[in-house]
Amino acid sequence: MNIGFLGSGHITSSIIEGIFKSKLKIKKIFISPRNKSISKKLSKRFKKVIVSNNNQQVIDRSSWVFLAVTPNVGNKILKRLSFNKSKKVISLISTININRLKKITKNRNVSRVIPLPFIGMRKGPIIICPKDNKLKNFFKHLGKVIELTSENKSKSFWATSSFMASFYNLLNETSSWLVSKGIKRNEAENYTRELFLALSEDAVNKNKISLKQLVVESQTPGGTNAFVLKELKKKKFYKVQQKVLNSIFKKF
Repeated sequence: MNIGFLGSGHITSSIIEGIFKSKLKIKKIFISPRNKSISKKLSKRFKKVIVSNNNQQVIDRSSWVFLAVTPNVGNKILKRLSFNKSKKVISLISTININRLKKITKNRNVSRVIPLPFIGMRKGPIIICPKDNKLKNFFKHLGKVIELTSENKSKSFWATSSFMASFYNLLNETSSWLVSKGIKRNEAENYTRELFLALSEDAVNKNKISLKQLVVESQTPGGTNAFVLKELKKKKFYKVQQKVLNSIFKKF
């Protein structure tokens, strides 16, 4: 099977990297020349990746076409392109819904997928909407697939995926605090990375225990974890988080 990507940014690069780390059987991958630097690097690194002359050529040569452009770019270019009805259209665009995509592409075979950059490591959640066995069998090689029947539900997952920068900033602030206490920067950052990695892996490994219960089990009465949680709640740290989620949700 040949697949193609309209858009050659970070997420396209990550998916392609994940594909070549997996056992997926792909004949050729056609990518648009939009980001010349990334396109050139990908074609040099992987022999099966071919930079097309234009977006229409990507579509014509591919059985599956991934829409990996921003909403603004998508609204501008998609209506000028021709999508054969035999093509499978897979949208990675956050704010253009399936019905609109079907009208723009004049193609009924449209799905939306929410991958994250960790897909390059074949890790992380991958949301697929609507359910599609072929897509599921493809993406199960690249991460943890979660299928949804309702596109409205997918908006919530789009919203929570917006916490990446905030998460990294939490790590940055934690390590910077260690530095302020006289710890060397590289030691502080290495410790912080390992701490949060272990916490995440522990939560995954204990997937039969609810996250709410993990909060309880990680505290001892009068202990430091209980103190920090109490203080953050007092400062409405988590209520602010909920408000921000509601704000970003309205954008989808």
